Amino acid sequence: MVADWKSSWWRSLSKQNHLIVKLGISVLLAGLAFRLLFSRSIDIPDGAETEIIFLEDCEVAPTDEQNVEQCDLFVGDWVPNPIGPMYTNDSCKFIENHQNCMLNGRPDTGYLYWKWRPRDCELRQFNPKKFLVLMRDKNWALVGDSITRNHVQSILCMLSRVEVAIEIYHDGDYKSRRWFFPSYNFTISVIWSPFLAEAATFEDINGVSSSEIELHLDRLDKNWTRYYDELDYIVFSSGEWFVKTAVYFKNDMIIGCHLCPKRNLTELGFAFAYREILRSFFNYIISSKHKGTILFRTTTPAHFEHGEWFSGGTCNRTEPAHEGEFKLSEIHRILREVELQEFERVSGNATEAGVKLKLFDITPLTLLRPDGHPGPYRFYQPFADGKNGTGINDCLHWCLPGPIDSWNDLLMEMVRCR
Repeated sequence: MVADWKSSWWRSLSKQNHLIVKLGISVLLAGLAFRLLFSRSIDIPDGAETEIIFLEDCEVAPTDEQNVEQCDLFVGDWVPNPIGPMYTNDSCKFIENHQNCMLNGRPDTGYLYWKWRPRDCELRQFNPKKFLVLMRDKNWALVGDSITRNHVQSILCMLSRVEVAIEIYHDGDYKSRRWFFPSYNFTISVIWSPFLAEAATFEDINGVSSSEIELHLDRLDKNWTRYYDELDYIVFSSGEWFVKTAVYFKNDMIIGCHLCPKRNLTELGFAFAYREILRSFFNYIISSKHKGTILFRTTTPAHFEHGEWFSGGTCNRTEPAHEGEFKLSEIHRILREVELQEFERVSGNATEAGVKLKLFDITPLTLLRPDGHPGPYRFYQPFADGKNGTGINDCLHWCLPGPIDSWNDLLMEMVRCR
């Protein structure tokens, strides 16, 4: 219909006086030239429907006169932000109860008033209006586990300041979902694929397993590969689920396992499986010739202190940590090592193949935010009515609003200017 409209418009226009047409085009070109020349001196309203605004935004001034391409967005500090979050816990319908820390009774709010600042350049706050204009007619997906779902909720909450998304799809378990912004013809999905590879899991709604995970190291997950070519932007992440008990398959044959002492199988370890799958994953990405932008998000550290999630571990801090105060757990150190090694192995090949593959390295900055987790406030009012709050603490996921919102500042910078 759009093509027919354009065709009829042009045929009608061609019948008009050619002098008028030429004059009109000349005026338009002159106006555009004027706008480009003087746009820096014009205060363009935040709601302006024009992509010229992004030419200005990408000219970020490095603090030490370096080129913006040389600035490492992921080396910086958490600094006070008196403005606070872009949305509130009761103004966004996309927050699940487990991440709604204030509703669940968390009494402190200081964790909301920090922002990430790179050391060598300025990082502008995520602008939902500009983001939606930039992403008009685009299709996004974030692929991974529950941390990915946590991140998508953060994005939706920020964008809802401009337009509230309409859910247009969900699977039976509401793990994979899709939302649509009609005013911008913009679609964003969360695709459940915690291993990025084909896996059979046997867990109930509370995460209690009745059998080992069956993980195929040589088969990527069709949950995301079937949509891969249709997507303009994809953020992949994985890692956390690899520490679970699992039996490993290749060519439909069992080759070993992780944490299965009752079975007569070779213990291969989670690092082996993670490397095998990431190698297959990155090879697929490089050989795909995909024309969109692909980001691989690194592992998110947990902040359990005085124990693990199953042994009374807590995360009750109320401020960011100082650099060096927290170290990655051995598990997350190994996951990160595998990620960086496998990404480095293919990054040069990606450039040669014309594939836009970028590392979304949030691990170092996230390590400094032990104050941003739900902790006992994963559950409703854990200390009310005589409760002692001795349930399991959530020191892995993030309160909304919370530190995870800063990922969107970084994300917008990466897709807009690099």
